[in-house]
Amino acid sequence: MGILNVTPDSFSDGGRHIDARTAIDAGLAMAEDGADIVDVGGESTRPGADPVSPEMEQDRVLPVIQVLARQGILVSVDSRNASTMRAALDAGAGIVNDVSGLVHDPLATEAIAASGCPVVLMHMRGTPGTMASLATYRDVVTEVRSELAQRVEAAIRAGIRPEQIAIDPGIGFAKRAEHAPVLLRGLPVLAELGFPILVGVSRKGFIGGLTGEIRADRRMPGSLAAGLFAILHGASILRVHDVRETVQAVVAWHGLFE
Repeated sequence: MGILNVTPDSFSDGGRHIDARTAIDAGLAMAEDGADIVDVGGESTRPGADPVSPEMEQDRVLPVIQVLARQGILVSVDSRNASTMRAALDAGAGIVNDVSGLVHDPLATEAIAASGCPVVLMHMRGTPGTMASLATYRDVVTEVRSELAQRVEAAIRAGIRPEQIAIDPGIGFAKRAEHAPVLLRGLPVLAELGFPILVGVSRKGFIGGLTGEIRADRRMPGSLAAGLFAILHGASILRVHDVRETVQAVVAWHGLFE
């Protein structure tokens, strides 16, 4: 899954793709480089980020989604807002990726159930503005598993079919840097829930903590290592900035096991 942030303030690539034409070109390049999914988002959810209105979010993402979908690219919309989810699906998106796990907008669950589309339920506590203060755990793997199970159960009760659901442990969302390696090692525990696991480690702060690399845009080698580690422990989808490099690493890595 290639990350396409149509935002001015995302943590690693904010502003690079805020123009629709630039974003479209970047999405096409990701698909050419081997991305199976292009994840288009119009609202930064980095720690401390300010929310944007659904209208602004849609102005940013819908023109991009429409063009990429017409080119036959599988597009996911990275959104917490039901109205944006519906508009994006109408524009051709095929997946909804909600960092709030369908908690932020009370109408989101209904929108997904009605559409029948696949949905990624990510673990997060609070909002981007408050989540850092909520990153307290006795056992991060057990608690994330339990809270994801609650989100899954709520989704199924609301009419979302189990086969529509993937889960994401939310690396960096209401998690401190020391929680990330523990969660990655604990992916087999999350897999016991019975759903595909999406993992986003690309350029995250914990990689800087492990390697000493301060700049997010220089963390690609560490991101590759963390992504392969996630696959080894049960991840099915990697959400990444560096598509070409990740595809090559994954293909070579799998080839070594054959």
